[in-house]
Amino acid sequence: MTDLIAPSAGVRFAALRNPDCRPYLIGTGLAMMADNIEHVITYWVLWRTFHSPALAGFQVISHWLPFLLLSVAAGTLADRYDCRRVVQAAQGLFMAVSLAWGLLFLTGTLQIWHAAVLLVLHGCAGALWGPAEQLLLYDFSRPGELPSAVRLNATFRSLGQLCGPVVGSVLLLLGPSTGILLNVAFYLPLTLFLARTRFTGHRRAAQPPTTRTSPLSTILAVRGIRFSRTVTAMIVIAGLGSFFVGASLQSTMPEFAEDLGAGHSGAAYGVLLFATAAGAVLGGLLFEATGWVRPTVRAAVAATIAVGLCTLLFALTNSLVVAVAALAVSGLANLTAMSISQTVVQLHAPPDHRGLALGLYSTSAGGLRIGSGFTVGLAGAAIGLHWSLALSSAALIGGALVTAAYARSGHPADSGSAPR
Repeated sequence: MTDLIAPSAGVRFAALRNPDCRPYLIGTGLAMMADNIEHVITYWVLWRTFHSPALAGFQVISHWLPFLLLSVAAGTLADRYDCRRVVQAAQGLFMAVSLAWGLLFLTGTLQIWHAAVLLVLHGCAGALWGPAEQLLLYDFSRPGELPSAVRLNATFRSLGQLCGPVVGSVLLLLGPSTGILLNVAFYLPLTLFLARTRFTGHRRAAQPPTTRTSPLSTILAVRGIRFSRTVTAMIVIAGLGSFFVGASLQSTMPEFAEDLGAGHSGAAYGVLLFATAAGAVLGGLLFEATGWVRPTVRAAVAATIAVGLCTLLFALTNSLVVAVAALAVSGLANLTAMSISQTVVQLHAPPDHRGLALGLYSTSAGGLRIGSGFTVGLAGAAIGLHWSLALSSAALIGGALVTAAYARSGHPADSGSAPR
């Protein structure tokens, strides 16, 4: 494993130089863009059709609840089966949902129950995709390239999130049905690439996957699987950011934009949304080009604390310029924390349960985003969004410090070989 821990000396953008990994990263970015394009088009149509705040809330719940409930099962599937086929199944489900939306838009037969089912299926596709996607990264990476691959994968996903609303708005001009049907094409490059690559997600594994043990029995035996304090700390770090801040910024941004926009909340809203994703993309490219940040527990904790501090500043400032800068740095720090924690989990999870570990990570990083609806959203109804976000940010900082102490307090044999 040590050959994967040490980055390739002097090689910048190492994963992009890998002819096997490069098309995978590009395909992942396009698929993430398609995911966000679908949100742009469908959320617009659903609001124009039903004007239902309850349905708007269900959109968030339906997207993240599958991550909470199904990620561990998806991780065990990735452990036991060819990850190419698992990812293709997820992409196929994404495409089927887009096609269903398009047909309902074309025929004018969309009902709320149709929307609810399709929103849930879209969330299930995302949960199925996550662990297998990460296992394939481990397989594609040559010695020393895994940190670069994870960081660039996160950067390409952020780039997809950044471009998705822009491309989605353009496709929406062609009409919702035309736009959503054209969006299917963006899922195809990744799906087709996986049909011809030889990597399965298990070629570098210590032992080949087996289907003798069912995913359900593996899930039931999760208590008996002993993860190191290092792996546990990284799963907790990912969950802290999701639970205390998570998806709350996007859903509450209109109110912050109104408070900061000086009467031009529409323009402020667009700038604020752009700042976080742009910071993540630029940060990923900067760290990849310079090699300043290494995948250590200490770096992940520091980046998480930076997210908390920047979000706290955003919550309390009255300046639009300061708010944009805080969000940009927060996006950079969040990408750093997530890419580092994913890398550490990849490197130090038990080889025969790496998919399960990544499933737990996905549960924490994705599923716990529902919690921010309570820590920021519902609490904001009682004490105001600015204060609820500020207190949540302070809790994130405190949680990161406690997690760092936990990771350092274990017996050396219990914490693995991860650098601190």
